[in-house]
Amino acid sequence: MVDKLTPEQRRKNMQAVKNKGSEIERILQDALISKGYSFTTNDKSVFGKPDIVFHEEKIAVFCDSEYWHGWNWEVKKNEIKSNREFWIPKIERNMERDIEVNEYLESEGWIVLRFWGKDIKKNTDECILRIESKIDTCRISGAINI
Repeated sequence: MVDKLTPEQRRKNMQAVKNKGSEIERILQDALISKGYSFTTNDKSVFGKPDIVFHEEKIAVFCDSEYWHGWNWEVKKNEIKSNREFWIPKIERNMERDIEVNEYLESEGWIVLRFWGKDIKKNTDECILRIESKIDTCRISGAINI
C-alpha cells in the first residue's frame, strides 16, 4: 500500500508529534496534581528522561504511546504499509531502549512504572493507584533516598 499522504504532509504530521507534554502525560500529571502530589516532569538529570519523576522515592514514570513504543508489536508491525524499512527498525529500537532504560534505572535503585496511553486514557484511576502504591511503599518502608 502506498502512503496516502504526500511526503510534505507526512513530514508535517511527524513534526507535530510531541516528545513531551503529550495528552497522555497531561492526563496523568493532572490527576496526580489533583491528589496533591508534586513531581518533576521530563527530568533530563534522570537516565531516560522519565515523563514524571518522584525524586525522594526514586520513582520514574513513563507514559508510552502505543505506536512509538510497540504495543502488540507482533501484530501491529504488519500494519505498517509505507517506509517499513525505516519505521520497523525505529520502533524496535525504541522498544530496546525502553528495556535498557528500565534495567539501568532499576540497577540504580529506581522503581520504574510504564503505562500505555490507552490505559492512561481509559483507566486513569488505576494508573494513579499503582503510582500511589509505590509511593506509599517507599514512604512506609523508609526507602526514601534523599
